[in-house]
Amino acid sequence: MVFTEKTYDFGTVKEEAGKITHEFTFKNTGDAPLVIPQVTASCGCTTPSWTKEPIAPGATGTITVTYNASGRPGPFTKTITVVNNSAETPQILKITGTVTPKATTTAQTTVQK
Repeated sequence: MVFTEKTYDFGTVKEEAGKITHEFTFKNTGDAPLVIPQVTASCGCTTPSWTKEPIAPGATGTITVTYNASGRPGPFTKTITVVNNSAETPQILKITGTVTPKATTTAQTTVQK
């Protein structure tokens, strides 16, 4: 199982962006079908989805990772653990970035005081 990249930096994103997504692509470089029974994220703010059917030798698959930036201003680093039936299991993916906070309105500032 070889990924085209194992780390992705979203850069700076606005909190208002809400959910942001990146797709990691991999290739089965083995000689048997690759099976991914489980993909887990390091926290509930990150949701993975992946190719569920076996991936034939030489074929490619994807793992899509969605991070919810809402209510989470500041820098983030999240890991995604990919359990599979290859000799190199688990594989670890990482997403990083910085969420800029929403601008507060005058009314919000007054309420907070």
